[in-house]
Amino acid sequence: MNEAMKKPVIEVNGIGEETAKQLNGLRIFTVGDLLEHFPFRYEDYQLKDLHDVKHEERVTVSGIVQSEPSVRYFGKKKNRLSFRFLVNQVLITVTFFNRAFLKSQIAVGSELTITGKWDQHRMTITGSELNRGGEQKEQTIAPIYSVSGKLTTKAIRKFIYQAMNQFGNEINEILPQELLQTYKIPTKKEALSRLHFPPNAESMKHARRRMVYEEFLLFQLKMQAFRKANRDRTNGRALPISREEIEHFIKQLPFPLTAAQKRVVDEIMQDIQSSYRMNRLLQGDVGSGKTVVAAVCMYAVICAGYQAALMVPTEILAEQHVQSLKSLLEPFEIRVELLSGSVKGKKRAERLAMLESGELSLVVGTHALIQDDVLFHNLGLVITDEQHRFGVEQRRVLRDKGENPDVLFMTATPIPRTLAISVFGDMDVSIIDEMPAGRKQIETYWAKPDILERVLDFIEKELLAGRQAYVICPLIEESEKLDVQNAIDVHMILDQHFKGKWKVGLMHGRLHPSEKDAVMESFSQNETQILVSTTVVEVGVNVPNATVMVIYDAERFGLAQLHQLRGRVGRGEAQSYCILLADPKSEVGKERMKIMTETNDGFVLSERDLELRGPGDFFGAKQSGLPDFKIADVVHDYRALEVARQDAVNLIHSKEFWEDKSYEGLRRYIEEQGVLNGQKID
Repeated sequence: MNEAMKKPVIEVNGIGEETAKQLNGLRIFTVGDLLEHFPFRYEDYQLKDLHDVKHEERVTVSGIVQSEPSVRYFGKKKNRLSFRFLVNQVLITVTFFNRAFLKSQIAVGSELTITGKWDQHRMTITGSELNRGGEQKEQTIAPIYSVSGKLTTKAIRKFIYQAMNQFGNEINEILPQELLQTYKIPTKKEALSRLHFPPNAESMKHARRRMVYEEFLLFQLKMQAFRKANRDRTNGRALPISREEIEHFIKQLPFPLTAAQKRVVDEIMQDIQSSYRMNRLLQGDVGSGKTVVAAVCMYAVICAGYQAALMVPTEILAEQHVQSLKSLLEPFEIRVELLSGSVKGKKRAERLAMLESGELSLVVGTHALIQDDVLFHNLGLVITDEQHRFGVEQRRVLRDKGENPDVLFMTATPIPRTLAISVFGDMDVSIIDEMPAGRKQIETYWAKPDILERVLDFIEKELLAGRQAYVICPLIEESEKLDVQNAIDVHMILDQHFKGKWKVGLMHGRLHPSEKDAVMESFSQNETQILVSTTVVEVGVNVPNATVMVIYDAERFGLAQLHQLRGRVGRGEAQSYCILLADPKSEVGKERMKIMTETNDGFVLSERDLELRGPGDFFGAKQSGLPDFKIADVVHDYRALEVARQDAVNLIHSKEFWEDKSYEGLRRYIEEQGVLNGQKID
């Protein structure tokens, strides 16, 4: 950014200290911030023919008043003004609510321009603006800005206009001429001018396309530069992997690997054998077999003489991983041990000593793995499961316990490709997009709460066949703020309903770890047939005998979370079912329920979830690493994101980029923004 753009916003004529403070509240501190405070939408004041306007679309029309305006009052403050209006030989009604003062401006035979919402069925426009005469506004595409306090869109527009007049000639072009010509996009100065003061819709779209591309390109250049610098700076260790030993191990597995699993194993093996340190994200839907892939990789590393560590978010999940890995690896004389908060005293000391000496090759644990007293003899591979549940710093601490170990992140939350290359642009991404053969699709149904009795009858039918059921609730206890079912109440209701027939367990986050373990052990052993729980069972619980998943108030959950919960069943040979108890009032809520019944594909669901919720809420909270774009949208502008990423990869690895003068602006940006996750780009 050049010096003019770095000047404090108070240097713009007309902006005083008080206004500058208000602008600061909108994160506008400099001239550059002001010019890049983009409109979040535009009002279209171009005159239109009513025959071309869709129902409930906003429209601006010009016509002649045909009747005296009438005003009807509702109480002291509410009123409705109406009159008949002729637009191109079409007679319609115009209505303004609580704008009785407009009556004096409306006379039979006068020409007016009206802006408002068109009701095609009633032939009515509900007006928002009225202007005398048939002329349309000078600026027919008017930008609307985010504002706060005393600031208005009109004021923001005035300040931006003044800033363009004062500093417009000092706006530096950061993109080289080659890219401007390739994509036929305007210069930065032209783009900013057209975005804030668009002469027409077409030029505004071209301007937006340019700024979206620039924003994506700069972000991807930063990510790719960081990735390159990281690779150049941290040499990995090319581990001596034996392909014969890996093939032998795979042949001994109780089931064949899918083509997707084999492809992913090959991708990871290439990383482990390379001189670069692996930094890879492994995505796989619920039940796609990520754990087996992890086992193959850990086996390969251990055979090469190194240690492996697997960090998971919960103790229950850690214990299940230990059990499954023991069954796969102990026949090959590889010892697997758990390190978590419940492992204490002498047992903990023994395992720590074995890790430090190298006697223990594979450890599975929770956050306990990143404590200071956990030392490894020769850590070669770090795997983090459900990695988005750990902070950046927690993942770094585990990685730093070895000398440049290879790093693999795993997630069962399918992340849309558009989001993955934004958040994880510095990683390689592997995807298991195929389910193991013979796995039955879970049948999903949406039911209204008023047929709960039928749902309970269905649960009983499954229990009589020797199966088990989950019942999930959003909250632990009753809340005055949210009218949703809660686990404690539902547990009492079901315990009473099935009294003397079936045992009903209760699981939630406030239980002590030992109590959670006892509840899960009872359910795993089929001593408890129904488990009422909050979303603590969302990740990692594996009870193949459970065939029914009932989710109360399902509209309260996002698609990704519903899919994770659904994935707790369908793990055995019997047909499984998911029942969504919901009565959503919003269209988005209804759409979620509909989508869930239509597909079991987690990646399809994740794309739809992203569309419905937006990137900022995809993970349920602001995900660290998710860029806060000013104008670009990773959902709707995904094609531009793909193009920008590929351009960034090509540029960073080209000699021309680092030497040619035309790329000086982009190089300077990387130098100025050279900090990512606390590390400097050299």
